[in-house]
Amino acid sequence: MTLSVFDLFKIGIGPSSSHTVGPMRAAYQYVAMLQQQQLLTSIHRIEITLYGSLSATGVGHATDQAILLGLMGFHPETIDTRNNVQYLDEIAQQQTLNLNQQHKIGFCSANDLIFSSESLPYHPNAMSITGFDSQQQILYSNTYYSVGGGFILEHADISQPTPTQTTQDVPFPFRNAAELLAHSQQQQCSISQIMLENEKTWHSEEQIRQKILSIWSVMQQCIQNGLNNEGILPGGLQVKRRAKKLHHMLQNHTRKQLIFSSFQAIEWVNLYALAVNEENAAGGRVVTAPTNGASGIIPAVLYYYLKHDPSISDDLIVRFFLAAAAIGILCKLNASISGAEVGCQGEVGSACAMASAGLAEMFGGTPQQVENAAEIGLEHNLGLTCDPIGGLVQIPCIERNAIAAVKAINAAQMALRGDGEHFVSLDKVIQTMKATGKDMSEKYKETSQGGLAVNAIEC
Repeated sequence: MTLSVFDLFKIGIGPSSSHTVGPMRAAYQYVAMLQQQQLLTSIHRIEITLYGSLSATGVGHATDQAILLGLMGFHPETIDTRNNVQYLDEIAQQQTLNLNQQHKIGFCSANDLIFSSESLPYHPNAMSITGFDSQQQILYSNTYYSVGGGFILEHADISQPTPTQTTQDVPFPFRNAAELLAHSQQQQCSISQIMLENEKTWHSEEQIRQKILSIWSVMQQCIQNGLNNEGILPGGLQVKRRAKKLHHMLQNHTRKQLIFSSFQAIEWVNLYALAVNEENAAGGRVVTAPTNGASGIIPAVLYYYLKHDPSISDDLIVRFFLAAAAIGILCKLNASISGAEVGCQGEVGSACAMASAGLAEMFGGTPQQVENAAEIGLEHNLGLTCDPIGGLVQIPCIERNAIAAVKAINAAQMALRGDGEHFVSLDKVIQTMKATGKDMSEKYKETSQGGLAVNAIEC
């Protein structure tokens, strides 16, 4: 299994790639299988069971809602999010679920949606969907694992070779940064060029370019939506959206209003990250980068330079995404991008490394400097826990993206000032992230059972 840039960057909805997008895709896949096996109209009842982290923080991450929308035949990439409330209200009021928008069955969340205290052994983000006929006989059942970034696996998939054990027929396969750098040295080309040649296995160069620019367009629209929307984020914490007010301040600032006026660059990067992650928390349209919880870092970094440097061309933007994706693939293959598996170091840490690498590539860094930028970005997020208050992707998630976006720029700058030589390799840091995640207590891995999620709540 060789991953593509378009596996890392997927258009979806908030607030979580692993807890919203993944379960919605699983439910969509389930109902598609019912259709394929001509079982759809024979279904009388559906039972959904959430396990592990999906159960612990499912309500806060809108996992239950996402699954119902998926069963209705909606896909996270194409659903019109403005209608979500209406669809869900109809389910609650009518106590019915319209499978694939073709076959209505009775559905009561209290009875048919189970939040289990059990965790399944393969991955903490697990769910099962079972369909019964009118005699309560099982017609079709499947278990799915949402393994981060919107990726899903069926139970049958886990017996297959892992991504690091097999590769597709791409010209420059790589399983680690050392192999990636070796390809770059042998071909005397950049990391983005290596990625481009691999991507051409599936798409033409023009298609790759257009698909990347389309993803970038969605990211930019997400920023704009975040700058224009205001109010209270859903979920009960009463978190106020700040991006619109901050944007107004930055547009109309005086030295008196901004104490640290010399740090305006940081303020703008913060703003763009806040805008994206507030949209994500509100269930808006976002792009996994590589996850929803870390979706503000890459667009914030790139948007800042696009707005403040007129020399940034579409070609450079494409190079940014290709290099960033290469780093995300390494994190995904050799550790994890799932907060439920390794903590937030796998989400924010990976995104910070990706943004650092993309920026270094965009400004002409050598492959060694790009790898160094990614290493710095990830190294200084090691051990980062995932402890969202109330199971919501709000505190500390929104601000965490802003901090990491600034950190990504700093990492790229440090790498570009050096010659690419450094003591710790990116491969070693990724191995460390995996080991740290394994050692990390489960309560710090997207369960909301430890850390800020517990200590910030007043009893």
